Amino acid sequence: MSLRVLKHRAAMRDFLEQFDYIAMDSEAVALRFLAAAEASFRVLAQNPTMGVACEFRGPRGKGLRRWRVKGFEHYLIFYRPFSDRIEIARVLHGARDLKRLFQ
Repeated sequence: MSLRVLKHRAAMRDFLEQFDYIAMDSEAVALRFLAAAEASFRVLAQNPTMGVACEFRGPRGKGLRRWRVKGFEHYLIFYRPFSDRIEIARVLHGARDLKRLFQ
């Protein structure tokens, strides 16, 4: 059974920013990134607990899990699983100051 995938506004903004950044070098690679991220969302919807539980201390990080975008391993999907859905909170490059973002 596959859960619904809901993307928060911040995740959509991240998603498009990552696309724009990658497209500066190659639009074809940026399009592959979008497809890989969407495929990763679908995998998470089928196996919502497969991501690693995050241990952020702030309220924004509560209940988050982390999974990589397949083929773009430096890009991380932060999501929360629920009984009927997963909520994509952010899609970020792993080099970002993640602790600060999720305080």
